[in-house]
Amino acid sequence: MSVGGRRIHLTDDIIQQAFLSAANKLLATKDTVIADGREMMALLFDTTALEREQEELQQETQVVSDMVRQCIYENAHVALDQTEYQKRYDGLTERFEKAKAQLDAVTAEIHQMQTQRASIEDFLKAFAAMPDKLTEFTLESWHGLVDYGTVYAADDIRFTFKNGQEVKA
Repeated sequence: MSVGGRRIHLTDDIIQQAFLSAANKLLATKDTVIADGREMMALLFDTTALEREQEELQQETQVVSDMVRQCIYENAHVALDQTEYQKRYDGLTERFEKAKAQLDAVTAEIHQMQTQRASIEDFLKAFAAMPDKLTEFTLESWHGLVDYGTVYAADDIRFTFKNGQEVKA
């Protein structure tokens, strides 16, 4: 690997030791990390307003869908001016498509927030179960804690943990 024009070689042992160093720095503040994580989840992943909006949009799409069906029914059973019918039908379908697109966007946002919340919850659960100091590398601790690592230099390896916190080894 080349960093800053210098070629460096990272072994598994170097990466594992760097991870242990960074993880132990994070573990030294365990209670704070857990408290901050719980507070962050409550603030960042509250979907109450989005769920209310989702419900309103579901009702809107149902109402407009019923209006489209009624419009089609009337056209089939009553002699209507077809230009007026088409204008009304197009307006209703456009309204439906707009509400459906908004509903899809809100639903996707709720899902994303729930996924992120679950990831942070998993991290906090794994982190809380960890001892106050790691003495050896395990894949379980690696997978439970690390999102990714970044090598800036041979002596500057940083790990971003699943709670979003970056720690230099």
